[in-house]
Amino acid sequence: MNSRLKAWQMASRPKTLPAAAAPVVIGAAMAYGDGVFHLLSASLCLACALLIQIGTNLANDYFDFKKGSDTAGRIGPTRVTQAGLLKPHAVKKGFIFVFALAIGVSLYLVIRGGLPIVIIGVLSIASGILYTAGPKPLGYIGLGELFVFIFFGPVAVAGTYYAQSLAWNNAAMLAGLGAGALSVSMLCVNNYRDISTDALTGKSTLAVRFGRGFAQCEYIGSILFAAAIPVYLYLITKEHFKIVFVSSIILIAIPSIQVILTKTDGPSLNKVLGFTGKLLIIYSILFSLGWIL
Repeated sequence: MNSRLKAWQMASRPKTLPAAAAPVVIGAAMAYGDGVFHLLSASLCLACALLIQIGTNLANDYFDFKKGSDTAGRIGPTRVTQAGLLKPHAVKKGFIFVFALAIGVSLYLVIRGGLPIVIIGVLSIASGILYTAGPKPLGYIGLGELFVFIFFGPVAVAGTYYAQSLAWNNAAMLAGLGAGALSVSMLCVNNYRDISTDALTGKSTLAVRFGRGFAQCEYIGSILFAAAIPVYLYLITKEHFKIVFVSSIILIAIPSIQVILTKTDGPSLNKVLGFTGKLLIIYSILFSLGWIL
């Protein structure tokens, strides 16, 4: 692969993309199970979600470099701007282009769904930029988990459902809590891994503020919360019993929990990050199948 193309691939951070895709899959499956599935709308929601996630990753790469929080001492995956693989102005143009592309792709959804789609799109892109940009970036003041939970959870699932049905659905909103919690667990791994370098550069994530013990509990708690959501949803709706089997992710997550509790080195935690992304994919597939079958 061409080295420049490889650098752009690295900058897009493929391991984070499940966080964007999973809630859309769940929202589409719930619409299908409820008889309101709309293929074009669901496909465009997925495309927009992935583009916004990639644009956010590029913006994070650029602004973290500008703020000096990405240094040669980081133990996470290579950041292309800091490593000199891509010029800062190129990465800046990159995230502007990707966000513009997301806006272009969303035009049909805006025409179909109206103002709610506009609001979701604008807030999603703004949050992606402000996560690391501005005088008080969200990710630097301990608000990263909150915004990840909201936008990769209820907003994404219920928004995808709305784009197809043109109606809001409380069950979709509730189902989004599980996806949001697992997305938080991915961010938690990232912040747990970078706790030392973030502290040195003034990035006050929750892991930095409250320590490793808190981050470990946050990771485990997010997974347990996500596992409980399908059970709770079934208990209040008395429908789609098979979604309770999604709770089996607790067993699947045991190896990653063991690593979180015993390891602090970059390579081990990078593997956990990738595994947690896969866990989110498994969660979305199991939930979707449970809702449809």
